[in-house]
Amino acid sequence: MLKRVFAIVLICLPLAAFADDRVVRLHAPQALVETGLLEHILPRFSLKTQVRVTQLPETAEVDVRIGQTGEPLFEGAGQVWRLEVLNPDHAGTVRFVDWLRSEVGRNTVAAFAPEGQTLFAPVDADAADAEVVAITGDAALGHEIALAKCLRCHAVDAATRGSGIGSTPSFGVLRAMPDWETRFRDFYALNPHPAFTQLVGVTDPFNADRPSPIAPVQLTPDELEALLAYVATMPAADLGAPIAHQ
Repeated sequence: MLKRVFAIVLICLPLAAFADDRVVRLHAPQALVETGLLEHILPRFSLKTQVRVTQLPETAEVDVRIGQTGEPLFEGAGQVWRLEVLNPDHAGTVRFVDWLRSEVGRNTVAAFAPEGQTLFAPVDADAADAEVVAITGDAALGHEIALAKCLRCHAVDAATRGSGIGSTPSFGVLRAMPDWETRFRDFYALNPHPAFTQLVGVTDPFNADRPSPIAPVQLTPDELEALLAYVATMPAADLGAPIAHQ
């Protein structure tokens, strides 16, 4: 009789009760996997805790996801990566999440520097959420503006690859930088643009004694928003190596 009752209890218990606390199931997008960051941090976590993290496809049932939803965790490869905890009662998951949030985990992420170039940096959750600014411009219009006003210096799409000035990064390369949105949103104030660029209603007119050395570029705030919307739709360039920039 006791054996029968025990069997019934076993059947009624959720499968999660038998989950291995020493194994954490993780899904992360291929774009993050290809950077090599997970190969850097996961063995270090396992070495310290004896908890193994196994990576599973998007369709699998997992304990943790790293992607575009959830708590901001770190930034790099052109975006902020977020942590979504799907199995908060799993002991291994708790240890993994606590480690990622800890100073040791954050330092391990920051220490990933292939060829000496740091690719990722931890972010403060409150600051990351506060800094999110919606991009609401017309991407199609932004593409037209890029072709009309940016092409003389930058390649702005696949069709214009090789155009512009050879030493000037393409839009695809700029899109691959973690701070791409800031670079584009404030480009008119970043050298060398102030010498020949004006944002209507924002920047002062050129000094009559110091005119633009080349044909000036003029944009309205709405055109700048459209340009941002276009760049946001672009895939980041696959550089195959860490990006060196100032």
